[in-house]
Amino acid sequence: MTKNTPASASKRRTASHPYEAITRGIRIRVEPQYLEDQSSPEDSHFVWSYAVEISNDGQETVQLKSRMWRITDALGHTEEVRGPGVIGQTPVIQPGESFNYTSGCPLKTPQGIMVGSYQMPDEKGELFDV
Repeated sequence: MTKNTPASASKRRTASHPYEAITRGIRIRVEPQYLEDQSSPEDSHFVWSYAVEISNDGQETVQLKSRMWRITDALGHTEEVRGPGVIGQTPVIQPGESFNYTSGCPLKTPQGIMVGSYQMPDEKGELFDV
């Protein structure tokens, strides 16, 4: 699911402990959710989804060009994921707009951590990490 909407009209997530970071006026909010119906604990298969909201609270138009994620399970096994855009898109996000998407991640343990960044050029074409 994706959409570009004005930030003021975009539904803000109300998780009790949302994951949030702001860089150069770009706000990233992530809400993970365990997907019990797609998981098989007896086979060490635990599936998580994560809903992401990228809001442009700044003054410049940006475009999400690429992403890098480092996914580590509770045993310390790490996988790095890099690629263009997200879910096949490289959205342009105007000031006051947001972009939302949902994706997923399987783990071999019930818990893990995911850290990473998005790469975006500003209006001058200079890349920065969010």
